[in-house]
Amino acid sequence: MRHIGIYGGSFDPIHTGHAIVAGYMSQFAGLDELWLMVSRRNPLKTDSMPAPDRHRLAMAALVAARCRGVRVSDFEMHLPAPSYTYVTLCRLREQHPDCRFSLVVGSDSWLSFHRWRNAREILEEFGIIVYPRPGYPMPEHTPPGVALAADAPRMEISSTFIRRQIAEGRDMAFFVPDDVLRYIHRHNLYI
Repeated sequence: MRHIGIYGGSFDPIHTGHAIVAGYMSQFAGLDELWLMVSRRNPLKTDSMPAPDRHRLAMAALVAARCRGVRVSDFEMHLPAPSYTYVTLCRLREQHPDCRFSLVVGSDSWLSFHRWRNAREILEEFGIIVYPRPGYPMPEHTPPGVALAADAPRMEISSTFIRRQIAEGRDMAFFVPDDVLRYIHRHNLYI
């Protein structure tokens, strides 16, 4: 049975930090493959006008094409709204009975994970791999179902920062992979 990591996010835009985490997880976290699960727009995030789904998927696909063992998925976008992580994982398991799925989250998300819908079921049925995020400590004691990728690189970069800097006309080379940055400019995103 193949072990697939699900690394979800809006990826608006996907940046070097995302790419490094994806590359690390696909090669060093005991996974057979990592799927970048591009999520729907979050109606609670009103700080910016997000790129349309097709652009976020295309940018994530550019990164996945360059990372061994990584692919992009629009699976969650085809589920009824609202889409909860547990429902997504259950539907994935139904459609891919030959795979075992684990959720990949940063230590920032882990701190609030107990408030997620069906948190206990996610741990018991799927499991979680936690990677470090700057400013958010890695858990010292973890319940069954939680694996730590404590050696994963810590990346202090955010999509919000990148969108803001692009809007202000700054060069985001090295913050965003070159092909993603070209895509952003070609489609006039975040300006």
